[in-house]
Amino acid sequence: MLPRALVLLLVVMNLGALAWWALHAPNAPAAVPATDANTPTLTLLSETENAQRKGSSEEMAAAPVPDSATPRCQSIGPFASPADVRRASDILSPLVGRIRQRDATATAATGYRVFVAALASRDAALDAARQLKAKGLNDYYVVTSGDQQNTISLGLFQDLANATTRRDDVRKLGFDARLEPKVGPVQQLWLDVTVAPDFDWHAHLTDFPGVGAQDVACPALH
Repeated sequence: MLPRALVLLLVVMNLGALAWWALHAPNAPAAVPATDANTPTLTLLSETENAQRKGSSEEMAAAPVPDSATPRCQSIGPFASPADVRRASDILSPLVGRIRQRDATATAATGYRVFVAALASRDAALDAARQLKAKGLNDYYVVTSGDQQNTISLGLFQDLANATTRRDDVRKLGFDARLEPKVGPVQQLWLDVTVAPDFDWHAHLTDFPGVGAQDVACPALH
């Protein structure tokens, strides 16, 4: 009987010792950081390249799409005055890629000359002039030398409509009246622009009579 009680006592004591050790086990030590808080961390080269590729893709997706891979370059004009070209530039600037004003000298009609065609001689020209005067036309001049010798000048006109009216009135009197432009150098004002291929400049410059557009080589804008 005594040995059995002794064995039971030893078993109980061992179980108690195990329970005590289980309840009083030391806490696991806190993890030590791999680096100091102020020390920058190391990043693998592959990680850096992947991040850069991701950032570049996002930037490209957010970037505005250009109007066209093959822009169109045009010269618009000529404009009648510096005020007109400035006003047109203000209208087009927000709508085009690039814009610049260009001054150019061109040969164009500076007016219109109305005259009676050359007569056979000076006397014939003077006689025709007297007939014009007799019919109430006093504004004339007999040309006595030069390329227009023996013609009768009937005036210079800036407006084509007025020149045409003058010619027709003199023809009704029975004279061979003619009209020709007076040509000379004129200063012209243009706007050179870079636009998308389908850009319609005329839709924005509706109140500029006489203005047109022509395609030009894009390097001309550099």
